[in-house]
Amino acid sequence: MTFADLAYPSLVYFHLLLFVLWLGGDVGVFLAGQHFRKREIYTLDQRIALLKLLVLIDMGPRTAWALMVPVSLTVVTMGGFWAVPPLMLAAAWAVGGLWLWLVWDAHNHDMTPRAARDRKIESWLRIGLTVFYVWLGAQSLIVGEPLAPVWLASKALLFGLIFAAAIMIDVSFKPVGPQLGRLLKEGSSDETEVPLRATMDRTRIWVWVVYLLLVVTSYLGLVKPF
Repeated sequence: MTFADLAYPSLVYFHLLLFVLWLGGDVGVFLAGQHFRKREIYTLDQRIALLKLLVLIDMGPRTAWALMVPVSLTVVTMGGFWAVPPLMLAAAWAVGGLWLWLVWDAHNHDMTPRAARDRKIESWLRIGLTVFYVWLGAQSLIVGEPLAPVWLASKALLFGLIFAAAIMIDVSFKPVGPQLGRLLKEGSSDETEVPLRATMDRTRIWVWVVYLLLVVTSYLGLVKPF
């Protein structure tokens, strides 16, 4: 096989690897979070160690998510499903690279104004991508273009909904910072633990939504039922 023959299936394989890294890493984050909640089993120090591990594991899914944007559009182009304009494709890779840098820069400078700035930019970036993918999927389902296959248009729409649900995870999780600070300052008690647990429970709803959407999206991409 020539390089040209290998390029498309290799990119599809990389696309699949990103999905595995995303969903598999998220499962690790979920399990670490589950154990963090068990204050009757673990000491506070052990739970904080679990939380640090959770944050580190979460970098895998965040990395995959950022790369999924340019890779997915490139797969669509190379597969002949949509002739994505070269400038748009180049912009997708630029956005993916910027997003990836923001994710890791915020992680490496956590709890600083620089990290706060990075996450604010990332937030606006994700909102823009949410609008783009929801429009792309809805437009294609309604008029049959630019994505003609119904399974692919549905996948684009669901990808946009994944963005929306992930944004809601961050919104729901926002109170955890102050609540965790209070827990560290005052120690473990019902007064510090119950509000934190309630916030995490609300966040878990959106986590399950993301898992469901990821599974359905991957099914559409593999089976192509319609």
